Formats: sequence, C-alpha cells, structure tokens
Amino acid sequence: MGIIKEIRSALVLPELSATGKKEVLQELAAAISAEYPSLEAAAIHAALLAREELGSTAIGEGMAIPHGKIAGLTEIVVCFGRSLRGIAFDAPDGKPTHLFFLLVAPEESAARYLSCLAELSRFLKNLPLRGRLLQAKGQEELLAIFSEAG
Repeated sequence: MGIIKEIRSALVLPELSATGKKEVLQELAAAISAEYPSLEAAAIHAALLAREELGSTAIGEGMAIPHGKIAGLTEIVVCFGRSLRGIAFDAPDGKPTHLFFLLVAPEESAARYLSCLAELSRFLKNLPLRGRLLQAKGQEELLAIFSEAG
C-alpha cells in the first residue's frame, strides 16, 4: 500500500483538538499547509468543504476519508488524524468518527486519485489494523503501523 507508507510524520496527528466537522477539516488542512507552504490552508479547507456538501466522506464504523482536488498541487498528499473521543462527522451509521485519512490531489489526477481512495478504504476495512490505530500510544507508533502496511 504505497500511499499509506508515504505519509510524512508531520502529517500524522495522534490526537485532534477539533470537536466538530469543520474544525477537523481546518486542523488537517493546516497540517498540510504547514508541511507544504505553497498550499494555503484556506484553499484546502474550501475544497474539502465543497466535497462534503456533495455528501459526507465519513464511511461509518468510526472512519472518514475527506478528500478533494486542489489547483496547483503537483502530488497527492495524505494526512492522518485521530480523535480518541470521536467527532460527529455525519457518518451513515450515526456513530462518532475517530480515524481520518485526508487526501488531496492535483486536479488532473483522476486515476491515481481514485486508486489512492480505494487503497485507503481497503486499509481501513482491516478491523485489526483499525484497532491498532486506536490503541497506538502516539505518532511514532502510528507511523510504524503505516510503514508495515502492504
């Protein structure tokens, strides 16, 4: 699973401070902007909110994969955030969301974009892995889980 192994340590947030949907997207967008200064957090956030208006990217069982395409981006970027207490994210099962994989991609990357979304979805379907993500003690342990993927 290539994209999961490539997550930068600065883009792994072991405990989100956000308490709501918009705040989660802001916090993850800010992390990406800090790591990629040419990307404005506000532009990322706007793209994510636009995608959420089409329907929630929460997939249920405590997971969400917010995603969007960003003008001027030259590579696919993934950020991971975790909320142990859970956040209301309009999940289809009505349960709080704990695990967030945010994916942003260049506007012209349709095939790779869909492939990465599918990879993240497959990764999250693995119940033992999800349990490990929830039990991990911090960023280092989360990164170790990601590096073992695939």
